[in-house]
Amino acid sequence: MSAHEYFIGVLSGTSIDGVDCALVDFAQSPPTLVATHSLAIPAPLRESILTLSTDEKVSLIELGETDIALGRLFANAVNQLLAKCDVSNQEILAIGSHGQTIKHYPFGENRFTQQIGDPNTIALLTGICTITDFRRKDMAAGGQGAPLAPLFHQSFFADLDGRRAILNLGGIANISLLSHGELPLVGFDTGPSNVLMDSWIDAKQDLPFDSDGEWARSGTVNEDLLTLLMAEPYLHQASPKSTGRELFNAHWLGEKLSHFELLADVDVQATLLEFTARSIAESVDWQGEQVVALYACGGGANNVYLMERLQSLIAPVPVASSSEAKLDPQWVESMTFAWFARNAWYGDPVDTRSVTGAQQICIHGAIYEALSD
Repeated sequence: MSAHEYFIGVLSGTSIDGVDCALVDFAQSPPTLVATHSLAIPAPLRESILTLSTDEKVSLIELGETDIALGRLFANAVNQLLAKCDVSNQEILAIGSHGQTIKHYPFGENRFTQQIGDPNTIALLTGICTITDFRRKDMAAGGQGAPLAPLFHQSFFADLDGRRAILNLGGIANISLLSHGELPLVGFDTGPSNVLMDSWIDAKQDLPFDSDGEWARSGTVNEDLLTLLMAEPYLHQASPKSTGRELFNAHWLGEKLSHFELLADVDVQATLLEFTARSIAESVDWQGEQVVALYACGGGANNVYLMERLQSLIAPVPVASSSEAKLDPQWVESMTFAWFARNAWYGDPVDTRSVTGAQQICIHGAIYEALSD
């Protein structure tokens, strides 16, 4: 019997900046992060993904071609990861591919969520069984389909000494209040994290993100704009709830800014960062929920000023990077889908009812076998 139990998690998130891969060994408890790899998304492919994510009417040809191109990129990322750590594809039980979300509509009679990155392509180009399509099973079971990360957060980060909160600061922010004693696991999308800040600095300074939040720090928060942003109805909905670029995008921001034409660009950035921090801080009754510590992951965990503002707003609850809880913030999400792949591989159901609002417990993930030699 092998001494290892290898699964790979791979995804590209709401920020659409790159593909992250994590090789995880589940032979130990907690599981071990063995190796990681990131691969940038080429600019033309990123533009196609953004078009599919934001335009109401899209070409079926562009959808199909982008699906295949992204599948190839995912496969390349996995193969580069294995070459880097000198592990054979035959040693990997399965790849868990989240894919790239292009539409997420968790409301209406025919609710749906759609991810692309063709799993057939991934399976055949890597020679590894690929498990994907995790979110649609949850939605079919009556859930929001997102966020799913709280289930992995509970498995990895739960602590006997108190109730921890895990905050994922990707394009969209989602929070997990881990179960402790009689307190159940709760998770939901709080609203935007990096998506608005990144799009603004890209438009105004041709930069992909605001390093350490320094541009935002140099500006002044406009309280009138902040009040208007905080009035967004989504922020005041009860959980379960989930959101994405369908709501929080450049068009949404442009409508708000139409009332503030003379506002300096840097002050908009400062207000967007404060909006992110406030919308997160006000989404939870920290004392009532008995949270003893908040650990942040995702790209936003590297935003020094955002982390400072969060700490100020939710004190005395301490705020720290997930690295303080023994997992690098960049790799929490990719590890999440290695974990989901492992559950699907063994036929183990996952209970998302308290997080997404699903009405039944399901096995999440569709399995795409690779050809054997």
